[in-house]
Amino acid sequence: MANNCTTCHCYLYGLKPHSLQSLRQRRRTLGSEPHCRWLSCFMQRGPHRRPASLTMIKSNSSTKLDGPIYSRAQLANVRRVVIKAGTSVVCNPDGRFSLSRLAAIVEQIAELQLMGKECILVTSGAVGCGRRQLRKQALLGTTTRQQLTAASSSEDVASASGVFYNSACASAGQLGLMSLYDTLFSQCDISASQFLVTSYDFTDESRRAHLEYSLEQIIEHGMVPIINENDAVSGNQGYTKENVFSDNDALASIVASQMGAEVLLLLTDVDGLYDRPPSEPGAAIIPEYYRDVEDVSFRIGDKSAQGRGGMKAKVDSAMRALDVGVKAVVVASGHNLSVVRDVFSSKSTGTIFMDRPPTPTAAETAVSCASSSAAQAEAARSEARKLQTLTSEERSAVMQAVAQALRDNAAEIMHANALDLAAVKTNKVEAALVQRLKMTEAKIETLAAGIEQLAAMDEPIGKVLGRTELADGLNLTKVTVPIGVLLVVFESRPDSLPQIASLSLRSGNGLLLKGGREAEHSNAALHRIVVDAVHTASGGRVGRGIIGLVTSRNEVTELLQLDSLIDLVIPRGGKGLVHHVKQNTRIPVLSHADGICHLYIDSEADGAKAISIAVDSKTDYPAACNATETILLHEATMDSCAESVLRALRQASVKLKAGPRAIELGLLTAADAADSMAIEYGDLTCLVEVVSDMDAAITHIHEHGSSHTECIVTENPDTAEYFQQRVDAACVFHNASTRFADGFRFGLGAEVGISTGRIHARGPVGVDGEHEHEH
Repeated sequence: MANNCTTCHCYLYGLKPHSLQSLRQRRRTLGSEPHCRWLSCFMQRGPHRRPASLTMIKSNSSTKLDGPIYSRAQLANVRRVVIKAGTSVVCNPDGRFSLSRLAAIVEQIAELQLMGKECILVTSGAVGCGRRQLRKQALLGTTTRQQLTAASSSEDVASASGVFYNSACASAGQLGLMSLYDTLFSQCDISASQFLVTSYDFTDESRRAHLEYSLEQIIEHGMVPIINENDAVSGNQGYTKENVFSDNDALASIVASQMGAEVLLLLTDVDGLYDRPPSEPGAAIIPEYYRDVEDVSFRIGDKSAQGRGGMKAKVDSAMRALDVGVKAVVVASGHNLSVVRDVFSSKSTGTIFMDRPPTPTAAETAVSCASSSAAQAEAARSEARKLQTLTSEERSAVMQAVAQALRDNAAEIMHANALDLAAVKTNKVEAALVQRLKMTEAKIETLAAGIEQLAAMDEPIGKVLGRTELADGLNLTKVTVPIGVLLVVFESRPDSLPQIASLSLRSGNGLLLKGGREAEHSNAALHRIVVDAVHTASGGRVGRGIIGLVTSRNEVTELLQLDSLIDLVIPRGGKGLVHHVKQNTRIPVLSHADGICHLYIDSEADGAKAISIAVDSKTDYPAACNATETILLHEATMDSCAESVLRALRQASVKLKAGPRAIELGLLTAADAADSMAIEYGDLTCLVEVVSDMDAAITHIHEHGSSHTECIVTENPDTAEYFQQRVDAACVFHNASTRFADGFRFGLGAEVGISTGRIHARGPVGVDGEHEHEH
């Protein structure tokens, strides 16, 4: 056995001939998998025995990349690539081949092959080189004719232009082009193969399948297929869109798609896609271009004299390639002698075209969340100031457009809501949540009517609240002004979104909204409809940023820290949400914690009224915060209407829970005992308790209520007045359903929420509650 290996081809992979001992050491360094099949053969059979199959001399370490490409970092991991070299890269301006550029490209393709990648080269240049060849031959031919005094048509060929001349150029240049490629690849111990194609090789199913099979066989044998349009027969005139491709850029995108390449690299004579022609002052390269992002603009200048594609063709080909499944396209300068190596080592070279930006990791989200949240708040404030410059009539017209947009897009809203309902039903959530989540055509019409009611209201901005003459010629005027930017967090009620949005539009405030995750699709649809209507109806004077939609809890946490940008937070939800907001912000909070509303039926109540009010308060919309949760019965009603009220509630499918005295007096049984005297059921469940008198009822309300809405049913006006004066709540009613505690029923058009606090608004908060004053 010879000491040194003379037949192992591992030197193709950067290894020199070596001894058996060094080969074994090399294998240990590389791990259990050999670097190439020749090395595997050597270790198994000895240094002079070749593999049984010579079908592939390359590494199999590279596997096809799963999923989309979001960044350059992923380019290093792709398996199959298509590289297109344009005429301006292959040839110099005088038509001669650029040996330095071609040699660099070939050498780097060989590097990719040896790394386990599969490369397909689409090349131009035959016409450019052939043109020079024909001119040379024409010159030689002219001299010969002069010597032989023979007629010839060579002068016509030499001076011709257009389709037929280009075909002749392609024929003359193709042999030299492929000869040069064969020489260069052979220096890297890589074999190449030529494919000349026309449009019909892709439109004819049989020819396309044959071409694809042949390409796969060449690739599997470790060779590099070199593809060019057969301009000698196609006429180099380009094809219409229906005929598949019009230049080699388009051809490259088709090849990349047909052969399942992850990446297409288009080499040209500029560094990438610029925002304007590179010759213009201030032109800047666009490093990343995402197809799904609309705010990237650019302007393309004149095409270079060489080739027929130009930058427009490359951009079109990049878009077409992404459309048909290629994961990324890079446009870069082939004049950079390390361009292929740079691109596939993830360096920032050229312009990379991708479908969409990367989805940030959790860490990246945490880092960027503050800046994006601040940007939303700043946008809301900026657009609010623009909104305030509109006249009252113009803002009213905007709101009318929003109302109409809701009606016009009702089908879209209902479809989005159906997706949300399907999701919550799959997760088996409680019925009360489903009820709050559900949108109906009637709800949409009520929303639209409420917005129109708001639009018809008197102008709320600049309303004079008072004037004082402080001295002769010195007057002080107090007027209303918008608060600024509001953050409203609401749970699982998508109909809240257009209500809150319309109030902010009428009051001139910027708005940030965070809805419940359960209503994700509904909120997204409603938000788009509203902001599109605002932008269109204002003639673009007010941007879509006037109302921002927040989609993650992380963003809410960041927003709660922005006390310099947000002026008021309004949490609309349960006690847990309100507590969380209050504990995590320095921004003023307007809220109500619970909707534990009481209905007190006095000893002097009218029985029929008591039944009607009790049933409506509980059953009209049991999931609402203003639905009655507790009915307090004066003990004197035990002999009058108490039983009738409970019977009517049961007939309305209300489940009754009992307080201690109700059980003691036999109105309900111990089996009906309530777990607590302070529960917001949110469904067809109601607590019933008996009290000795009105003062006991008031005490019960203050101990167990939430200061939301309380009601007394009595025919004695003095008793009613006493109750209304003594009870501390946002709304205190006499002979009216607690369901009347609603901004729309109050004539406010809509409400941003119901405040149970004492500063600065209380009860249903409409337009007036979204204003402060200035002097």
